[in-house]
Amino acid sequence: THFDNDPIVVLETTRGDIVIRCLAGEAPVHVANLVQLVEQGAYDGLIWHRVVSNFVIQGGDPRGDGWGGPGYTLRDEIHPGRFKRGAVGMPKAGKDTGGSQIFITHLPTPHLDGNYTLFGLVLQGLEVIDRIEVGDSIVRAYVVPEGPE
Repeated sequence: THFDNDPIVVLETTRGDIVIRCLAGEAPVHVANLVQLVEQGAYDGLIWHRVVSNFVIQGGDPRGDGWGGPGYTLRDEIHPGRFKRGAVGMPKAGKDTGGSQIFITHLPTPHLDGNYTLFGLVLQGLEVIDRIEVGDSIVRAYVVPEGPE
């Protein structure tokens, strides 16, 4: 899948909306996967199963326990981008094990740089990330349609 522009994904949560700009140029496979899952409704109703204060919120697991996924795995797409506040990354249980889960950082987390796939940045809703608690949900996720060129 080729994107002319970085797709924008909105996560409507029980605490407010999180607007994410996907990094299609840096992590095309992860971005295409996220967009496809969002369009399939895969995130609708899923909970944030892990929240670590001043570190990350994590969700996107169909099982809700941190061990679920879409039934396939993605190859890591490591690039020089930095995990700053509002970075969207792919959790993994070892090399090339990403799937449907995502994490979003509360603060800069340099120890993640070069170790995890960074595939999005929060454009709006940083305050929402700070309010998310375990068990809060993604009510609905959608891709913002591209406007005229």
